[in-house]
Amino acid sequence: MHGPIFKLENVSYYYTKEKKALNSISLEIKKQEKVAILGPNGAGKTTLLKVLDALLFPQEGKFYFCGEEVNEDRFEDPEFNYKFRKSVVLLFQNIDAQLFLPTVREELSFGLIQLGFQEAEIERKISQISDLFRISHLLERSPFQLSEGEKKKVALASLLIIDPEIILLDEPTNGLDPRSVREFIEIIEELQHNGKTVITATHDLNTAIKIADKFYVMGEEKNILRVGNYEDIFLDEDFLRFANLI
Repeated sequence: MHGPIFKLENVSYYYTKEKKALNSISLEIKKQEKVAILGPNGAGKTTLLKVLDALLFPQEGKFYFCGEEVNEDRFEDPEFNYKFRKSVVLLFQNIDAQLFLPTVREELSFGLIQLGFQEAEIERKISQISDLFRISHLLERSPFQLSEGEKKKVALASLLIIDPEIILLDEPTNGLDPRSVREFIEIIEELQHNGKTVITATHDLNTAIKIADKFYVMGEEKNILRVGNYEDIFLDEDFLRFANLI
């Protein structure tokens, strides 16, 4: 497929009539692009990721996935629903909202069970992803007894175990110690090396530089201020100040 995997045309979203969360957002993201959505807290980054994950639907404008328009009605079609949910995953900023089962093993198996995988294949995939994330020793533990870094690893592993094409990350390094940040960046780089499309929302410029080469900058008016590469964004100190990123 040569067209964009995601295309938004003048998408707006309101939580209330007075509270606009997205303001006429247009973007195109192609397969295997390394994208960061930058902006200060409250700029609408999380809401944008939720639209891309079809947890929220545009109230104005159009959203396309692989050339097909996405709206609530499309998810009535089991084939489209399966294709989208198998392809796109979102790691929430608030990890505790994502973990809800008694053990790490059950967290990892949940998505595979939903997609109809057989028990032997589920066990194989759990073993594989546990080795990759170095969490085998945590499998029988409760997610709520883990450190913040361990929780994020488990949450991301539970998403990646279904082998999605597109990974959306909301402030993935927030609240992590330096070693956990390095480990997380290594995981993201490995995903990109393996051909995954990773879209990261962050206000951490150091992380963004390491994992992306295309940047969308959102402003306090919930709009996109600028799209560009490293030179366009990071070498323009006046713009970074204007965008409240430094």
